[in-house]
Amino acid sequence: MKKIAIITGASSGIGKEFFLQLISREPTLEEIWVIARSEDKLLALQDLSPIPLRVFALDLSKAESIAVLEKALKDETPDIRYLICASGFGRFCAVDDDNREVLENMVDLNCRSIVGVTKATAPYLSQGSVALLVASVAAFQPIPYIATYAASKAFVLSYGRAWNRELRKARGARCLCVCPFWTKTAFFDRALSENTVVKKYAVMYEPKQIVTRAFKDLKKKNRDVSIHGAYTKAQSLLIKLLPHKWVINIWLNQQKLK
Repeated sequence: MKKIAIITGASSGIGKEFFLQLISREPTLEEIWVIARSEDKLLALQDLSPIPLRVFALDLSKAESIAVLEKALKDETPDIRYLICASGFGRFCAVDDDNREVLENMVDLNCRSIVGVTKATAPYLSQGSVALLVASVAAFQPIPYIATYAASKAFVLSYGRAWNRELRKARGARCLCVCPFWTKTAFFDRALSENTVVKKYAVMYEPKQIVTRAFKDLKKKNRDVSIHGAYTKAQSLLIKLLPHKWVINIWLNQQKLK
């Protein structure tokens, strides 16, 4: 069977950084399947890769896109060594001030597509295979004015950690949930709008830092969550210790929204 990696959200940001590091870390891969909405951006990746690519210009928020991936897998029956799910987007405004279709599409992409992609790929994961799901530090707490995004990432984190235990038992594979803090990517292009009220970012990381940490954490057999940065780790610890009402109040004070 052909040894492959599958990367969703591969055209930019953390997904692209995973692609760039994977081609240098795993030269024995025979093919990488890259998935994103922009075909042009995906095709441009081939110039960067010594490994052949298979391009899927798909919007994973649509059920028919998952069906396309599922059919390709059934036709090829590959050995998936890496599954990297990095598609997603967020919005920085009150639920009342946002568009219903946009919020529903966010849930479709951030949550439903994770279920669809993992369900489609699971039969092709085997001993030593790795799935990396990009969640967020936002997954650890309820966050006003990023409410839908934070809730969607809480789903990814919970789903991924549980799936990790299932994979270990059934296939000898594993799942690592990657939880970045604010990261310099095109994420902000879509997150910001005329109704944006979230404007203070305590710290900002580079995609390379997030992905490098994730690969380091893969070396730790029992780890199922990857968090980069001292500030991020301290915040995630405090969130566990403090009542969520306090955490919400601290967030609102930081953003000067209280």
